[in-house]
Amino acid sequence: METLALESRAICWSYNGDWLRIEAHGRDGLRVRASTYARQGAKPGALLNDGVEGSDPVVTSDGTVARITNGRITAEVDLQGRVRFLNANGRLLLEEKWRQRDTISKYWTVGTDEVRMISALGLSGREFKPLPGGAARITVRFEAKTGERLYGMGQYQQPNLDLAGCTLELAQRNSQASVPFVVSSDGYGFLWNLPAVGEVHFAANGTTWTARAACEIDYWITAADTPAEIVRNYAAVTGTVPMMPDYALGLWQSKLRYRTQDELLEVAREYHARGIPLAVIVADFFHWPVQGDWRFDPREWPDPAAMTAELKAMGTELLVSVWPTVDPRSENYAAMVEKGYLVRANRGLDVQQEFLGNTRFIDTTHPGARTFLWDKVKRNYRDQGVALFWLDEAEPEYSAYDFDSYRYHAGPVLEVGNAYPLHYAQAIYDGMYEDGEREIVSLIRCAWAGSQRYGALVWSGDIHSSFDAMRDQLSAGLNMGMAGIPWWTTDIGGFHGGHVEDPAFHELMIRWFQWAVFTPILRMHGHRDPITPPAEPFRDGIAQCDTGAGNELWSFGESVFAILRGYTALRERLRPYVAGLMRDAHERGDPLMRPMFYDWPEDARCWAVDEQYMFGPDILVAPVTMAGVTERSVYLPAGIWRDAWTGERVEGGGELCCAAPVERIPVFIRDGAEVADAFRRRD
Repeated sequence: METLALESRAICWSYNGDWLRIEAHGRDGLRVRASTYARQGAKPGALLNDGVEGSDPVVTSDGTVARITNGRITAEVDLQGRVRFLNANGRLLLEEKWRQRDTISKYWTVGTDEVRMISALGLSGREFKPLPGGAARITVRFEAKTGERLYGMGQYQQPNLDLAGCTLELAQRNSQASVPFVVSSDGYGFLWNLPAVGEVHFAANGTTWTARAACEIDYWITAADTPAEIVRNYAAVTGTVPMMPDYALGLWQSKLRYRTQDELLEVAREYHARGIPLAVIVADFFHWPVQGDWRFDPREWPDPAAMTAELKAMGTELLVSVWPTVDPRSENYAAMVEKGYLVRANRGLDVQQEFLGNTRFIDTTHPGARTFLWDKVKRNYRDQGVALFWLDEAEPEYSAYDFDSYRYHAGPVLEVGNAYPLHYAQAIYDGMYEDGEREIVSLIRCAWAGSQRYGALVWSGDIHSSFDAMRDQLSAGLNMGMAGIPWWTTDIGGFHGGHVEDPAFHELMIRWFQWAVFTPILRMHGHRDPITPPAEPFRDGIAQCDTGAGNELWSFGESVFAILRGYTALRERLRPYVAGLMRDAHERGDPLMRPMFYDWPEDARCWAVDEQYMFGPDILVAPVTMAGVTERSVYLPAGIWRDAWTGERVEGGGELCCAAPVERIPVFIRDGAEVADAFRRRD
């Protein structure tokens, strides 16, 4: 017989070994767990400890339906174990989708009528398909909602900002970051709290979440009146970013790759000589003797401490690339194998990546492996004056994404794989924190729900140098912010390609750079043509890496340099404003760049606009993402705005066609905002 049970902070249902538990978790939030296995074992997933704010939940039952209300959200469960969620006004937010002959698929009261619809389809709202080894393929289905818009979910290489109608893989890949938190225009946020590989279909006939291997369903849902409140509720239960160090708000200089200590220092000296403030410069990959050594090769980098000291004297910090790949020839390989600190294959050879060597990945889900990595990083980099770390290959990037082939300390990759980048960031965060640092930031190529609390600054991976790719990054950055990852950046100009003497690439570089001024981090990076092969293809039997052409502001000709230099100066003048946005992200979880509806949720037009956005509450940015464009349309919400460049006063509430010559990105500022001074000044 079905049973409904009440606790002080939860409601429970069970039948024939199946169980369901819904408990209060966070502000206006409920956590739902269910399984077909008799055992119950709460797993943390992305969620922090409870820490419930506000009033205590209210738990009731009339014998046929149990209810739990936590702030502005209510869950109801009937005797057959079916679930639905309502907001504070009793409006339906979300309900499971059941289509079975022996149950009433829709039993809720509509007006004064009870809706009964019997179906022969045999579909359940919660489905478990057992797999060998004890896990199951899990599916959760929800009813469709007409006109609903959906945002968040992390970073996908597509132009879609509104994800309604999209199918998304829940898996980590180079340039794809699965962060499964979605914000609905209907007033709720939903976290799929399972790091399992799977997929989600936001279809017109219903939403379906699938985990390819897991032992229980685990998700969290919150309700609020605005998207901003939903994102803040989420940040309260998964964590917020640390405070961004002030020095990091300026220009970051990188290319693939500075081959030597002298080459890197010459670039920094040139910036200093030209009077251009340089916040960060990057020592990219293959500065090491062998993958997995995690140290500078003294043949090219003879004195790291002297290098960082000289950089600091010029006001520049050094960021160093750290890869998770470990070559069998590394000085650390034997010890890591002995201790079980490397990812293992379920079948075949333990070779997980084949880029310039046959390597395995460090298993970041293993606490001992995280400590081992930090010990090497601290001794060989941080103790030499290195301030920042670049956690590349953070998905990790398997040569073949056969997720069922690998297993971590925490479990099979099919069950836990999406959390790898979270633990990668955690390794550096925990070490830095123990070392006394509090303003912790790591550049990283992937993320999962909760990565933000470990200082993850996510960049969008190895993307193409094209306007199409640039357009995709606009949606990617906005959806990352809505998924609770406020620190995000791109390779300005794209990573793959871009000839330094090509006028078409010059236009792309200008458009990308001027847009990047209004993103969390202004960062130059890319593999520019023409590429120079290594002088020695192999040294000591180790494959050597090539390098691209120059990627400094002056690398693309004087006319391009003049424009980029001007925008760099603008970013410097914007630093106080950006610092304020960073504090909002730290304290409340607000994204720095956010869709228009974040600040104007009552304006229906703002939910449909997807090629412009707000950078904080005062700056409206309309990037140019196509070649040859010299004007574009901008939607200004109601109110008074000013053209950032001319100071012209404009009445909002409609579309405006504005000039966009190649040297100018359309930007508008709320009338009266102090940040307008940054645009009026000319150094």
